[in-house]
Amino acid sequence: MRVLVTGASGWIGSAVVPDLIGAGHQVVGLARSEASAQGLTAAGAEALRGDLDDLDVLRSAAADSDGVIHLAFKHDVAFSGDFDSAVEADRRVIEVFGDALAGSDKPLVLASGIVGVALGTVATEEDGRDVDPNTTVGGPAGRQANAALVLALAQRGVRSSVLRLPPTVHGEGDNGFIPRAIDADRDKGVAGYIGDGTNRWPAVHRIDAARLFRLALENAPAATVLHAVADEGVPLREVAEVIGRHLDIPVTALSPEAAGEHFGWLGGFLGVDTPASSAITQELMGWRPTQPGLIEDLDKGHYF
Repeated sequence: MRVLVTGASGWIGSAVVPDLIGAGHQVVGLARSEASAQGLTAAGAEALRGDLDDLDVLRSAAADSDGVIHLAFKHDVAFSGDFDSAVEADRRVIEVFGDALAGSDKPLVLASGIVGVALGTVATEEDGRDVDPNTTVGGPAGRQANAALVLALAQRGVRSSVLRLPPTVHGEGDNGFIPRAIDADRDKGVAGYIGDGTNRWPAVHRIDAARLFRLALENAPAATVLHAVADEGVPLREVAEVIGRHLDIPVTALSPEAAGEHFGWLGGFLGVDTPASSAITQELMGWRPTQPGLIEDLDKGHYF
């Protein structure tokens, strides 16, 4: 298959691209910079210069493809305080892909998130499917509406699927939430967890996640929701204990108020209890995580 991949040079995309190529697919990767384009070419992909605002470029590339994996999101815009603008830009891209692929039965796989789907209980692939795709709201709810829009494309002849990712997709080279927490702990001299630390995060190694994106592209039925979850729920106190051990600093409970001072904006995320299951995904797709879990990966030391 000739596959268009947005976010192809990102943390997850840089694992998805070689997985696709290794399985015999031809990859066209969207590249925002010349450096990204050169990296994609070196990996054996075809580089397409542009970004998420280049809608005509995306429309043409999607129409010329046999399928699309949409990993990119304007995280830099979102975390600078304009999350709504990032959500709106993402919706425009999804609409363009939907128009380009309508009536073709070609696959469109969207990367989405698990956080917020079902808090405090183990979220399954069936949760969060009652969102109105026509809802135009900001924040995380807006991303869920965009995911619902992708699923609704099945009614227009697109083999669409949504692959939800946990808050930490880990591995060597990770620059996401866990490294930011480690930096904060190192700066403060204590490894912090919030409350009693029993709140849980699901997790997956990026190599396992990359393989699931390929399987979704190849085989996921239309309107499918998948969970890239290996660890169903890692207590955040266990994460803090590993950090404390490797940095040789004390491990300390923090109040929700103190967490904001300790971790900054990340404190709100670290207090969330958002476990999730991938049982339906594993049964449907034949996907089995094979890489180290989060605690084992942290204990390898490369995060430090």
